[in-house]
Amino acid sequence: MKLIQANGVPESLARVDQPGTAPVRVGVVQHEWVDDPAALLETLRDGIRTAAEAGASIVFLPELTLSRYPADTLPAGTPSALAEDLESGPTVTFARDAARDFGIHVHASLYERADEGDGLGFNTAVVVAPSGEVVARTRKTHIPVTAGYYEDKYFRPGPPDDAYPVVALGDPALRLGLPTCWDEWFPEVARLYSLGGAEVLCYPTAIGSEPDHPDFDTQPLWQQVIVGNGIANGLFMVVPNRFGTEGLITFYGSSFISDPYGRVLVQAPRDEAAVLVADLDLAQRRDWLELFPFLETRRPDSYAALTAPVRDEHRREVQQ
Repeated sequence: MKLIQANGVPESLARVDQPGTAPVRVGVVQHEWVDDPAALLETLRDGIRTAAEAGASIVFLPELTLSRYPADTLPAGTPSALAEDLESGPTVTFARDAARDFGIHVHASLYERADEGDGLGFNTAVVVAPSGEVVARTRKTHIPVTAGYYEDKYFRPGPPDDAYPVVALGDPALRLGLPTCWDEWFPEVARLYSLGGAEVLCYPTAIGSEPDHPDFDTQPLWQQVIVGNGIANGLFMVVPNRFGTEGLITFYGSSFISDPYGRVLVQAPRDEAAVLVADLDLAQRRDWLELFPFLETRRPDSYAALTAPVRDEHRREVQQ
């Protein structure tokens, strides 16, 4: 698989004191889903192997890593019939084997079975340690409802309690948050993770064309909003997307990693499998937020409207 490496570590423009720890090397695998489980697993293993051999200590994979994207059409039958058990299902089994074999942390995403009688499950991100232990799990909080992305018919929103957990991985620790795809459009999500002490957010993603608006390429907007949320919160953003056509959607790849200064450190093509590797100078978060102290100068006493219920005028009129 094609390896694309960042060109060194850019200068921390706001730095005053030298950091006490070395940068952390991370990897991203961008892949195309194929209807051949053995070939798909081999492609992903090749990507993880490539990143590990390039020195990555953790590798991030796209949303619904082993699955065809299901939500381009409305479901027929019970949607959660496509879901899998978290601990014993194919995704965590694959991630566990790869983490052990290559001696690194492996992030993956799956349609998690969670039967509550409504035919839905969770869209869940996990991290598996080199020991094979699942050390992080976060369920997608915000669920899209638009044409081609009928995810509300497949996924239940993650519960509001502890919706934005931060996990410390490795030594020295990388403080990581695991929102998913549609979560990336909400500034509240990045802010809450930043308040929780996250340094890096990974957004496993499955995004591409808009069936109702075939001439509208949303890729630049998608990238800009993620990079902007990273700037506003002092965060590295790691964004693995898939590419290729599945049903009504052509996914636009373009996976990338950005830093707290808004610099895109490395980026994949739109239509090709690729492995991205970059060194993250985590102390850049401190440098930037000391120069521009967004968290310190917030006015939470004025934000009550953010927690009010969704108003009727903000709801779409959906034609049947």
